[in-house]
Amino acid sequence: MQNIQIWHNPKCSKSRNAMTLLEEKGINVNIVKYLETSPSKEQLKDVLKKLNMKASELLRTGEDIYKELNLKNVIDEEQLIEIMVEHPILIERPIIIKGDKAVIARPIEKLEELLK
Repeated sequence: MQNIQIWHNPKCSKSRNAMTLLEEKGINVNIVKYLETSPSKEQLKDVLKKLNMKASELLRTGEDIYKELNLKNVIDEEQLIEIMVEHPILIERPIIIKGDKAVIARPIEKLEELLK
């Protein structure tokens, strides 16, 4: 089986649920605690490509920092990526990467689809 990577936040129930599913299926996972080690701009761009998303779609709009930085009307992709690198709490989670595809495992069925 291909190497699977998860951008994981142990404090997030959705992220823990994804880890549990992966463990139950006996899948060896490369865990990236992205809040401790923020992804680079290149890594974030690569994940966005695999997710087939714009940076604005990956933002956690409910976070205080989103409101503090007034990101609602920011549309510049490069600027949003730089902000997410600086404030990784703004990155939606959990992101599971398998080869050239990735999903945000919300709902968990998206992860199950990726694993098929």
